[in-house]
Amino acid sequence: MKATPGRIRIIGGSLRNSRLEVPELPGLRPTPERVRETLFNWLAPVIAGAHALDLCAGTGALGIEALSRGASRVRFVERDPGAAQALRANLARLKVAGGEVVLADALAHLAMPPSPFGLVFLDPPFAAGLWTPLARGLETGGWLAPATWIYVESPRDLEPALPPNWRLHREGRAGEVRHALYRRTSELPLS
Repeated sequence: MKATPGRIRIIGGSLRNSRLEVPELPGLRPTPERVRETLFNWLAPVIAGAHALDLCAGTGALGIEALSRGASRVRFVERDPGAAQALRANLARLKVAGGEVVLADALAHLAMPPSPFGLVFLDPPFAAGLWTPLARGLETGGWLAPATWIYVESPRDLEPALPPNWRLHREGRAGEVRHALYRRTSELPLS
């Protein structure tokens, strides 16, 4: 299924109402405005100064929204050259500082030497089924700070298998999407 080219809107912060150009690419599925608004309401107390990783960035809407709301740094990892180029162009056009675009496969990127992040957006292409391997790579590869917040977007009826020390903080459903915010802890749950 092809997404139609167009524009999506940043909904809050310094870039409020700015538009991101969205290229026509197979499987590109920007996070809906309503879901982003809910997510960033949940993150409001912790977003200022955050170092974030937007894994499988696509349009980069989540990471750019984070920068707009006060995150100090966002690394965008995207494997599609067209999506990565569109993301670079949007960052340049909006004069957004603190964004770094890495053209790489997400799993391959997680095999690189890590730098820990305090906020991660995990929204892989739904058809790829990458939630569990990406979550494992984040958890075991040194990519997460001790109390990282992890946003996971998946199909409405799918709750991916995630590391047991990722504690569900909030979740919701909108249309065909389940959106959930987890908090990494150092403790494993009691069985």
